[in-house]
Amino acid sequence: MNINEIAKRAGVSRATVSRYLNDGYVSQEKRARISRVIEETGYVPSSQAQQLRNGKTHLVGVIIPKINSQSVSRMVEGVTSKLAEHGYQVLLANTENDANKEIEYLRILNQGDRVDGIIMLGTIFTDAHEKAIERLRVPFVVLDQNFEGYSCIYQDDYHAVRDLTQLALSTARQPAYIGVLKNDQAVGVMRRQGFLDACSQAGIAVLPKAIETANFNSDSGYLAAERILERVPDVDTIVCATDEIAFGAIMCMREYGKRVPEDVQITGVGDSPMSRIIIPTLSTAHLPFKTSGIKAAEALLSLIVSPKKAHVSVCMPYEVFHRNSLR
Repeated sequence: MNINEIAKRAGVSRATVSRYLNDGYVSQEKRARISRVIEETGYVPSSQAQQLRNGKTHLVGVIIPKINSQSVSRMVEGVTSKLAEHGYQVLLANTENDANKEIEYLRILNQGDRVDGIIMLGTIFTDAHEKAIERLRVPFVVLDQNFEGYSCIYQDDYHAVRDLTQLALSTARQPAYIGVLKNDQAVGVMRRQGFLDACSQAGIAVLPKAIETANFNSDSGYLAAERILERVPDVDTIVCATDEIAFGAIMCMREYGKRVPEDVQITGVGDSPMSRIIIPTLSTAHLPFKTSGIKAAEALLSLIVSPKKAHVSVCMPYEVFHRNSLR
C-alpha cells in the first residue's frame, strides 16, 4: 500500500493525500474519505519519506529531572497526549536530577536533525545551561520554571503556598516549614518565600530552627519532620513543599504520638491521588500539571510551525483544598 493507492481508493489526487499526511489544507469531505481508507487499510506513511518531503522528523525531545514523580509523570502525560494528536513522538531523557546530564542531553538533541523541538522540565539554570540553550537550532520550551527570554509554562508556586499557609495560620502559633534545596527556583525558592511572607503578614516570627529541607520523597520528609520535633517540640503546624514530603511528616507525627491535625496540622502541595485517600486527607494545593504539559506542547508546536513567533510565558492557575489535615 502506497500513497498512490490511497489516492485511488479515496477518489482524490496524490497531492491531496500528501497534504493530508502533512497537515495541509484538505476539505472536510476529502479528509473524511482519506481517513476512512487509511483506517481500513492500516496504512502507515514512511517517516523517512515524510522527513525528506517537509524536513521534519516528527520527534520531540523531552528532558525530565526524574521519572518516579507524580508531578513529572502528569506533565509528561500532557505533553505526549497533545503531541500525539499532531503525529509527533517523544524521545524521553531522564537526567536523574543531574544538571550536567541536562546540558549533555541538550547538546545531543541539538546534533543533526534528531528532533523538531525540545521541552525541558527545568529545575535549575546555570551559566552552562544558558550557553547550551543559546546554541539550540530548534524551538525550545521550558516547563515548570519561569526562564526569561524563552517560552515558559510554569506553576504559581509562590501564591499557592502563601494561600495554604494563610489558611493554616488561622489556628497556628508555632509554624514550621519543610522545603527542598534552593537551587530549584520554583519549588525550592518560590514556595519557601510564600510560606515566609504569609507568616510575616500574620505577624508570626518563624524560628530558623523551624525550617528544614528534604528531598522529594516521604522518607526524607519523615526525617525532616523528626528534626523539627527535636528542635521545636511545641510545633503545631508544618507546611511542606510537596505532598510526598507531607506524607512523611504525617507518618512521623503518628510515630511520635502526635495527632494530625489536633496536635500538629500539616499541608502539602500537588494534590496527588494519595492526598485524597490518606488518613487524614491532606490539605494541599492543586497544580494543573497535566494541563501544563498540554500547554507546553501547544507552545512548542506553534514555534515549530512559526519559529519567529513571539515567546509565551504562562503562569498556571491553582486551587487550594482545605481537607482534614488542617484544623
